[in-house]
Amino acid sequence: MIFVKSLKAALNLFILILVSVLLIPVEAESQLGVRTEMRIPEIPGYITIKCDFHMHTVFSDGSVWPQVRVQEAWLEGIDAISITDHIEYLPHDDDIKTNHNRSFDLAVPAAKSSNLMLIRGTEITRDEPEAHHNALFITDANALEIEDFVECIEATAKQGAFIMWNHPGWKQPGNKSVWYDIQNEIWEKGWLHGIEVVNGGVYYPNAHKWCLEKNMTIMGTSDVHGPITMSYDFASGDHRPVTLVFAREKTEESLKEAMFDRRTVIYWKNFLIGEEKFLRPIFNSSVEIKTPEMGITGTGRAYVQIYNDSDVKYTLVLNGENEYVTLPRSITLYPGKTVMVSLRGKSESLTGLKKIILPYVVENLYVQPSEGMPVELSVDVRFQPAERR
Repeated sequence: MIFVKSLKAALNLFILILVSVLLIPVEAESQLGVRTEMRIPEIPGYITIKCDFHMHTVFSDGSVWPQVRVQEAWLEGIDAISITDHIEYLPHDDDIKTNHNRSFDLAVPAAKSSNLMLIRGTEITRDEPEAHHNALFITDANALEIEDFVECIEATAKQGAFIMWNHPGWKQPGNKSVWYDIQNEIWEKGWLHGIEVVNGGVYYPNAHKWCLEKNMTIMGTSDVHGPITMSYDFASGDHRPVTLVFAREKTEESLKEAMFDRRTVIYWKNFLIGEEKFLRPIFNSSVEIKTPEMGITGTGRAYVQIYNDSDVKYTLVLNGENEYVTLPRSITLYPGKTVMVSLRGKSESLTGLKKIILPYVVENLYVQPSEGMPVELSVDVRFQPAERR
């Protein structure tokens, strides 16, 4: 009897193991990838669409197939991309038939299946000073194979395209961006809408300044050619440059409207680059004071706990003093973590409740070229005199 029970238990265990083994391939095949979402807080009134509008495939001078660009973007938490293969530069044309719309067409099924927005685009490629320009939201890239640059840009604009000037410092002395007459001409005609303030690993302060002065859209892109994993060390937290677009809806029409209305911020390395009206609500939504009220006795200490609910590591440096407490010279707010900051009283005899303002500059939020954004955090501190001995 004991033998029968043992045999039955062994048989049940064997069946359980067999079923588990048989299910492994099915489960592995059904889970095709794991997407890492970018934690950037929404700002009031808009949804944030995370975009990369400059990349290449084998249909120009890239080294991957169009569907790969979709898969890479989805895994990284990106919502919208544009494959912008060159019109004029086709080093693989001996192997691949020239059709400037083909990379988009091949990527469409993968984009639809992954719910990723795919924007039809191309790169108009000239030598300096005309330089390179991406055209987004076009209808037909083949129709833009026009020899004269100004005529080509005009035809692009007639397709309703958003046109941006790519890597403006490329091939310039010292990699410093130069505003040439030709850029001025197409800008004055209303055909130049944005500039790459960041391209790959490079930030262009002059381009940042021009965007602010000339009311142009701030753009940041990867300009990736090879596999994205060859360009960025994701294991260490690195990521491609991303344009954050603040749209009313997650649709191509709303995305396009937001870009023409200049509602963008660049997320590059550990920086956010854009106008203060967008960066301030992002920061305010990221940061939470978990100890809004505390007490200090005499010249003792109180400890403020500050939580950062974003993927950006904010670096704050002191931008003033407080008459009641001594403030730390710098604060680092780590992604997804709470830091404890020490405040020390200045007076042995101070009494009562005071609102303490913590004035800092967030060094990695660029509201002007290479210039951080001032912020003020506040806490309430109840002071009481130190005991006399």
